[in-house]
Amino acid sequence: MSKKKIAWVTDSTAYITKELRENDDVYVMPLAIIFPDRTFEDGIDLTTDELYSRINSSKEVPKTSQPSVGRFAEVFEKLKAEYDHVIAVHVSGKLSGTIESSRAGMEMAELDGEIVDSQSMSYTITTLLYKGIQLAEQGVDYKEIAATLREEALRSEKYVLLGSLDQFHKGGRMSKTQFLLGNLLQIKPIITIKTTGEFDLFQKVRSEKKAVNRLIELLTEAMEKHHINDVQIMHGNVEDKALELKKKIEEKYPHLNIVVGEISSTIAVHAGEGTVALIWHNEPK
Repeated sequence: MSKKKIAWVTDSTAYITKELRENDDVYVMPLAIIFPDRTFEDGIDLTTDELYSRINSSKEVPKTSQPSVGRFAEVFEKLKAEYDHVIAVHVSGKLSGTIESSRAGMEMAELDGEIVDSQSMSYTITTLLYKGIQLAEQGVDYKEIAATLREEALRSEKYVLLGSLDQFHKGGRMSKTQFLLGNLLQIKPIITIKTTGEFDLFQKVRSEKKAVNRLIELLTEAMEKHHINDVQIMHGNVEDKALELKKKIEEKYPHLNIVVGEISSTIAVHAGEGTVALIWHNEPK
């Protein structure tokens, strides 16, 4: 049997669309979600509803952990026998150790593949996967594809309205002073993920309504400079808020293709229920 051309490996922080789920060449490595009494695999044996229920009834915020080196090596050994090449696209290395586990697993399997740091998470990874698959269908060499995706990762913009300052603080993503001030002043912080792959407090807004309007302003500013066809709204169990944001954007920009989806359980552990994120990809005009 001849080998297939390229296998795509990613992790469960990505938003896996129906099309990607049904693509036999796409492999998703689940991160672990660790409660005191049990460990779950993201997207496999824990739904987001169950996650929020457990978080709300637990005194401790769960921890998350990247897939082990051994598990990556096992998958890469299998793919080495079935594919000519492997390209792995992962959550930012500044936010998770997943990419390092993947790299070590690839070395253990003695696989000459390519690893791409998305410098982000969620739908940014999804966009890169779609771009890579499209390039592969055009016959582009796998090393050139990986190089292109690393450049494309820098074109992503993402802004997050946190659902829970408490979870973000307990997860080590916010200082105690920022947390106390945010709660005291009822500040709605807008968080971004910089092109370096790190979280950054982008702006402090005094109400959720103002924060949502600010997101739309940021999209408007980006559209004046770049070509944007697609926008993604990711949410943490608040579809009504996501759909309301979608409606506001559609009223202003009816030509945009807008996807609404849930953040993964791994992201929800840190961002919290009620989170809304706006993501898009800047293309040159």
